[in-house]
Amino acid sequence: MTQTLAPIAAYDILPDGTARALSDPWPDAEPATDAIWRWMHFERTDPGFVAWSAEHLPAPVRAALLQAETRPHCDAIGDGLLVTLRGMNLNPGQAEEDMVSLRLWIRANLVVTARLRRVFPMDDLRREIAEGRATASPAAFVARLADLVTERIETASSAREDLLDGIEEALLDDESEALAAHTTEIARLARSVIKLRRHIAPQREALNRLAGIEAAFLTSPSRYALRHAANRTTRAVEELDTVRDRLTALRTHIDSLQTARLGRNGFILSVVAVVFLPLSFLTGLFGMNVAGIPGTVWPWAFATLSLAMMLLGLGLWVILRWRNWF
Repeated sequence: MTQTLAPIAAYDILPDGTARALSDPWPDAEPATDAIWRWMHFERTDPGFVAWSAEHLPAPVRAALLQAETRPHCDAIGDGLLVTLRGMNLNPGQAEEDMVSLRLWIRANLVVTARLRRVFPMDDLRREIAEGRATASPAAFVARLADLVTERIETASSAREDLLDGIEEALLDDESEALAAHTTEIARLARSVIKLRRHIAPQREALNRLAGIEAAFLTSPSRYALRHAANRTTRAVEELDTVRDRLTALRTHIDSLQTARLGRNGFILSVVAVVFLPLSFLTGLFGMNVAGIPGTVWPWAFATLSLAMMLLGLGLWVILRWRNWF
């Protein structure tokens, strides 16, 4: 087997809760005799992992771990579980709603995880292992991972609801300023919510299936923790649904405000046109450069015409006010 890089992390978890980092850059899939279970975390595109997985993993598992496009799901394959989850993308310079994929192959004494982009809950688990707080079993490891992933999802969902609250308050305080300032922000928020929900909704189903699947190594506390994570994910989905519905109502409200503003502006222009249309007619009529225009030799003709036009405009304004046009 051609060895290039090495796993991102590789540990044997010992009975006292500590962990031993593996010295072999490409170890076997079985833990040492003095260890309870083994965790290996890989870069999915590492050629070394491609070769290692061909030697140590079942073909369907290897294909799933190396697959380019995934969605959250859980399947039982032989004596193990194949799980795919999504986590918030907290990598610098990237949109967090472009969620990162995490693939797991779980057996009674083995966890193999693969990623394409950095997954921050995995960093948390590595930190806990370094502090001597490793989970006692693969089932507890998966439950802890689901808890960390779900915690960040809840934070992102709540942040979007808080952002929408701020936009709504701004619209209520000053509609004219907020319409121009928040139109783009509302569109960006709606796009973010749609992307998040597309990934989180199937994750809820995956966690529920994982909690109820028949696997001897899934203990009752782990199943409870997974069901709890699934319930929290469900609340996050419902929160995103609420934000989406509120955004739809808000955009409808903004459209009605803009329509009313356009109608009001059009009405004002109509009133101005009613006043100035006859005045424009008179100026055009008396401005014709043809013979026979009255008043051409009378020195008070221009003043008289101007006064008449002022009276006409004032009279039209009084009539429109009397008719309650404005």
